[in-house]
Amino acid sequence: MTIKNKKVLIIIGGGIAAYKSLDLIRILRKNDVEIKTILTKSGKEFVTPLSLSTLTKSKTFENIFDSDAEAGIDHIALSRWADIILVMPTTANFMSKLSIGKAEDLATTVLLAADKDIILVPAMNVRMWLHKATQSNLKTLQDYGYLFIGPEKGEMACGEFGEGKMSSPRQIFAYLKNYFDQRNIVKERNLKALVTAGPTREYIDPIRYISNESSGKQGYEIAIALNKLGIKTTLITGPSKLVSPKDIKIKKIISADEMFKEVKNTLPVDLAVCTAAVTDLKPAKINKNKIKKSELSFKSINFIKNNDILDFLSKNNKNRPQIVAGFSAETKDVIKNSILKMKSKNCDLIFANDVSKKEIGFNSDFNKVSVIDKKGNIKIIQKNKKSFVANKIAQILLDKLIDDRNIN
Repeated sequence: MTIKNKKVLIIIGGGIAAYKSLDLIRILRKNDVEIKTILTKSGKEFVTPLSLSTLTKSKTFENIFDSDAEAGIDHIALSRWADIILVMPTTANFMSKLSIGKAEDLATTVLLAADKDIILVPAMNVRMWLHKATQSNLKTLQDYGYLFIGPEKGEMACGEFGEGKMSSPRQIFAYLKNYFDQRNIVKERNLKALVTAGPTREYIDPIRYISNESSGKQGYEIAIALNKLGIKTTLITGPSKLVSPKDIKIKKIISADEMFKEVKNTLPVDLAVCTAAVTDLKPAKINKNKIKKSELSFKSINFIKNNDILDFLSKNNKNRPQIVAGFSAETKDVIKNSILKMKSKNCDLIFANDVSKKEIGFNSDFNKVSVIDKKGNIKIIQKNKKSFVANKIAQILLDKLIDDRNIN
């Protein structure tokens, strides 16, 4: 099992569901998982340090200033030790603290200093969960990159019924196992991806060019999200003011021809995501000198079509990626036009977004995307920051990549 010998840091929050952490620890220990725990002040009202230490065979950490701690930096050492960090139960109060970046005790300081994925397992009264403040904090934390398990619908400790019940230890274990299984597959198979992003520029003369409003934000975020999953990602980007992501191979281009060339040079890959807004037309000839205004007209410029990169990748019999996904930026009949594009290009997935709405269009930090597959299934990723949308898209792509490989 890929979860064997993994290191899990569990932070126990202050809720009645805290007792379930003991059951999860038992399950993890039976599967040879190494565990360390941080017990919050509120969590101590529900479980004891002794019970945790007995089950984990390890010290239970409580205080940020601990004279027995190695060099007095447990908040750094613990986060670096773990393969993943789990917070259970995550209360409404704890979510609020994390959403504003508080570092007031050992638990919050570890999370703020962490360089590993953090999973939050909410548990609270249904009204607390559905409160606008909690839902706002949820969106903020998702955008920060926190992962969530649950909550589920069920009967609360208070006797009420609804969404807010903490996921069971078995459900949490299944999530953790799948998390490590996927990353193990990525590592074993050395999965690779290419992402195209931004606009292209097609020069008419040394001064003038035709282009579009694409900022490259969504493409950059998708490349970052795929890389975070362990997929070796190459980002092929047109002109953009964005800062180049770290640990990602970047190929900067200007024209559609240059992007097409770099895409071909990057193959073979397992996954291709075409988010770039490639300019459809280009002048048949670029004038060496500036065209005088008196001589400039559409009749004086002969436009020809650029290579269709998405079409090339989808219909490339020799080096076709296992999964080819495209973006469909539309201003009307978004779903209809996107389905037509997916069918004509023969891609596996299409991500449709309505660029007529400025709050989710080009240059915006936000997006809303409809994910459409060949079977006509549609899944909507609701409006959120492009980083959050990218994380969702990356996970969808990885799930499909692994599922299709298992079938094949």
